[in-house]
Amino acid sequence: SVPYFIIVLCTLVLGQGARRFHVAAALNAKAKVAMSRFEPNSSINYDKLRSNIDIVRKRLNRPLTLSEKIVYGHLDDPAGQEIVRGRTYLRLRPDRVAMQDATAQMAMLQFISSGLPKVAVPSTIHCDHLIEAQTGGAQDLQRAKEINQEVYNFLASAGAKYGVGFWKPGSGIIHQIILENYAYPGVMLIGTDSHTPNGGGLGCICIGVGGADAVDVMAGIPWELKCPNVIGVKLTGTLSGWTSPKDVILKVAGILTVKGGTGAIVEYHGPGVDSISCTGMATICNMGAEIGATTSVFPYNHRMRTYLEKTGREEIAAQANENQDLLVPDSGCHYDQIIEINLSELKPHINGPFTPDLAHPVSDIGSVAEKNGWPLDVKVGLIGSCTNSSYEDMGRAASLAKQALDKGLKCKAQFTVTPGSEQIRATIERDGYAKMLRDVGGVVLANACGPCIGQWDRRDVKKGEKNTIVTSFNRNFTARNDANPATHAFVTSPEIVTALAIAGTLKFNPETDFLTAPNGEKFKLLPPTGDELPARDFDPGQDTYQQPPADGSGLRVDVNPQSNRLQLLEPFDRWNGKDLEDLQVLIKVKGKCTTDHISAAGPWLKFRGHLDNISNNLLIGAVNTENDAVNKIRNYLTGEFGGVPDVARYYKKHNVSWVVVGDENYGEGSSREHAALEPRHLGGRAIIVKSFARIHETNLKKQGLLPLTFSNPADYDKICPDDKISIVGLKSFAPGKPLKAVIKHSDGSSETIELNHTFNETQSEWFQAGSALNRMKELQK
Repeated sequence: SVPYFIIVLCTLVLGQGARRFHVAAALNAKAKVAMSRFEPNSSINYDKLRSNIDIVRKRLNRPLTLSEKIVYGHLDDPAGQEIVRGRTYLRLRPDRVAMQDATAQMAMLQFISSGLPKVAVPSTIHCDHLIEAQTGGAQDLQRAKEINQEVYNFLASAGAKYGVGFWKPGSGIIHQIILENYAYPGVMLIGTDSHTPNGGGLGCICIGVGGADAVDVMAGIPWELKCPNVIGVKLTGTLSGWTSPKDVILKVAGILTVKGGTGAIVEYHGPGVDSISCTGMATICNMGAEIGATTSVFPYNHRMRTYLEKTGREEIAAQANENQDLLVPDSGCHYDQIIEINLSELKPHINGPFTPDLAHPVSDIGSVAEKNGWPLDVKVGLIGSCTNSSYEDMGRAASLAKQALDKGLKCKAQFTVTPGSEQIRATIERDGYAKMLRDVGGVVLANACGPCIGQWDRRDVKKGEKNTIVTSFNRNFTARNDANPATHAFVTSPEIVTALAIAGTLKFNPETDFLTAPNGEKFKLLPPTGDELPARDFDPGQDTYQQPPADGSGLRVDVNPQSNRLQLLEPFDRWNGKDLEDLQVLIKVKGKCTTDHISAAGPWLKFRGHLDNISNNLLIGAVNTENDAVNKIRNYLTGEFGGVPDVARYYKKHNVSWVVVGDENYGEGSSREHAALEPRHLGGRAIIVKSFARIHETNLKKQGLLPLTFSNPADYDKICPDDKISIVGLKSFAPGKPLKAVIKHSDGSSETIELNHTFNETQSEWFQAGSALNRMKELQK
């Protein structure tokens, strides 16, 4: 028989709801609970990891970075796989898949379309995106359950039928749940959210992907990833005072910019690592998505061990200790780029507005804002989100709230608090942090993404009114948080957000400036303090997990054909074997075009399971070069101006295929594959830009589109909004072989330019079949 401690180990590693299980408690009393949460296909296998690493090490004959160990340790064929950083495509076997509810709808619809009976790897769905912040946690959660009942029922029933665990609304944010339950040093996890790299704070390789990638892994197909370069960030010194882990990544973002990490894993190392808590490391890895990095990772250390033990995973910590050589970089390993940061000299930072890489020391932001005409008054301070909602974050913010309260002060700005999980919420309620934050003027929101992703029913300013908000979130693109393009959003640490919310102005530097109490007393806030982890262990709160039955084959998943929230998918058409002739330029996009510009979130989230309905937001945030307008393009069949999706639908109805032309880092931001599904659904055939963000480029390939880049970026200027473009050379389409584009101008002239692509042989088959899902079905026949 299997020794009981092995069953407990497996349960704690990857078993659902492991946070409620503490080995330190009486084991026999927990036996039935352990067995009920046990996943037969879950395991922690450092022996397999070691075997693969040994094979690769002998082949490469050099020291390996930590990220190389974990990535190459998950190769499908470690003996035969070609491995060249930045060039070859790796075929990998991730351990687990996680999906948030907004992306899970399309991922599960695609999985249903595949015809497969059950997922091949442990997978979970997390309901965190569809809860709108309005009045407070309990009320907002109840309203979300009522409004989204159809979607939640679909996800719960699909999960039950296909073997996917379901975390109900109110459970918390996907990345916090993963950190508390499923992440462990050396695991490889993919998630349908761009901030999946949060798990790197626990020594994992966690990568954000589109839903079609998740379907591949859930189907048991090796998953492809271009072999990443490795950027090393060497940390020295020690964090102290007002400086926090968030300041590390805010500084790195200022150095690397929003595309400086593209195609690379950022690997932190050096003696400074030990001064950062496990959840602090997760914060840094989380926001690595803002520099375009494939993921980020920290080496295993005692801070991770302590976190594992506090979250009921002592046996994993023991296993990690025994295999620590696999979980740290080899001495003498090579990084493609090195950045050094002395934590002892690092100052608190605040980044923005409108882009997460515009970095400023907090001490300078007031004068910089005055110089640029940015509103100085802070209207709202928002703490929490998947980036900064740990127990430590909440404790440090609460320590500042207490200081203000002791002097009779409350926040001048509105103040909101978003717990990262039900466990965090319950624990900060028990330990008094939530009360302090409420008493200083805060509103505790639901355990969900909320304002961070635009799920915010904001009513204190009118749309178009210039204002400033400060957040502990990760992203601050135009209109992201509140749909107001005039909102100047800045990202910083929770403690700086709290201080600025109390002061009410960007001109306040908490390290040097004084506040005035109601009695006229001048005082300075002391640097924030907070326990890394709760002394009394975590309070798990309510049980919000639904485990799938062992056999769900007899269950049904129904989608109402009249639903405006859910829609079964129809296969996209195959490539007809010919060049793409006379594609109409739908829109030539000017400047930054993120996935928020291509497929807005906020109120559109409710249509994430209905491709036709959500396609009505296609590129409505993109700036048109022809008139510098948003969602106003010329229909070249009628001569009239209309919204982007309206014109696209008109072209599709009249059998006119089209192309989008864009700028640098096109598709920056979220992993949302709707930004690729929508142009395909409405008749798009290619996207031609100066450069792509990694996830979006892959998503476009998966849906049968051609993501192409100018061989000469200056060729962007040759294309006019009224041009037609023919993409030629597709009959000999092959890896590494550029294509040609013939640009036909309205005056009858034409010119030819060269376009690059990154398709490999497998990906070219996706294009020929019409999509990766079509190709998967072909291979099943």
